[in-house]
Amino acid sequence: MVDVVDAALSVQDLVRERAAECERARHLSPDVVDALVGAGLMRMCVPREYGGPEATPMQLAEAIEAVAEADGATGWCVMIASTTSSMACFLEPDVARTVFGEPGIVAGGAFAPSGRAARRDGGWTVNGRWSWGSGTDHCHWTLGGAITDAGEFHLMFVPSEQVELHDTWFTSGLRATASGDFEMRDVFVPDGYSVQPLASRPTSSSPLAHFPNFTLLAAAVASAMLGIARHAVDEAVALAQGKRQSYSSKLLAESATAQIELSRAEATLSAARAFLLDELASAWDLASAGHRIPTETRARIRLAGVHAAESAVRATDAAYTTAGGPAVFETSPLQRCLRDVHTASQHLQVSPRLHETLGRLLLGQSIDASTL
Repeated sequence: MVDVVDAALSVQDLVRERAAECERARHLSPDVVDALVGAGLMRMCVPREYGGPEATPMQLAEAIEAVAEADGATGWCVMIASTTSSMACFLEPDVARTVFGEPGIVAGGAFAPSGRAARRDGGWTVNGRWSWGSGTDHCHWTLGGAITDAGEFHLMFVPSEQVELHDTWFTSGLRATASGDFEMRDVFVPDGYSVQPLASRPTSSSPLAHFPNFTLLAAAVASAMLGIARHAVDEAVALAQGKRQSYSSKLLAESATAQIELSRAEATLSAARAFLLDELASAWDLASAGHRIPTETRARIRLAGVHAAESAVRATDAAYTTAGGPAVFETSPLQRCLRDVHTASQHLQVSPRLHETLGRLLLGQSIDASTL
């Protein structure tokens, strides 16, 4: 079975080499997608019983981080596809094998309940338009959240040839994710090709089936941001050792300000990463032993995720500012890191608003924990 972290490290050179080209094109190049698929990085959460890697949450986080370190947008697409693949744990086995069984298949889409689904014999008729469809241009299956005429929330799986893509992704950061809108018009979704988040029972024996979906997604988003920030800090460190300060013969590396700022950035980033991986490991021990992951443990992971996202932004900002003038040009990886990490920080799963919910729980107040 493939080691997904080693696989992620193996594609870094290609991803790094193609990053600027992919950003200009606003989507991943075919050779990058092929490399990611071939390395098993677009389906890391598919259970072994369906031929998948069945990565642990820690392996998932580290692999996403490694790809995002080479390029944030590519890491983001890996994150979306692999967290989507965790839905294999809730589809009926025959459907799961159809959607996720082939190693070359990629699935993605949007969880937001922006569609409507009307009941008909043997399935549903789905209509809707969704935003934030990261990587849908290289997906074979596209899912969209929909509210049925019975008021239920379903994620509908649809062959991508039945989905219309809209080129709406003109952004400051994560440009190569091609996260435009997509639309379904009177698409028939047969029974069995949908999942009810928070309601569907696991159909797989994998411990991943008992790891909360939103918790996993939040940790994955945070991991992509940690990878972007790692790239930024390493880039600033390398630049400082060769760049001379303006109106000075001294290297930037000899500046006390640079030394302090990059030391703080390194500590901030490393501590946030350790917190996230430690909380994931604690929860995984419970899931692996067949235990339910309690609200308090899920909340700790969500706190670690928000903290990692905020830390990634701070570390990237520090690296960018310390680097000075060279970082403002589009040719600078620091410029791309800055835009990518701030765009990623807008994801709902790492929103600073979560601190209110998590703080209420910390202080013994009641909360709605259904989406933790």
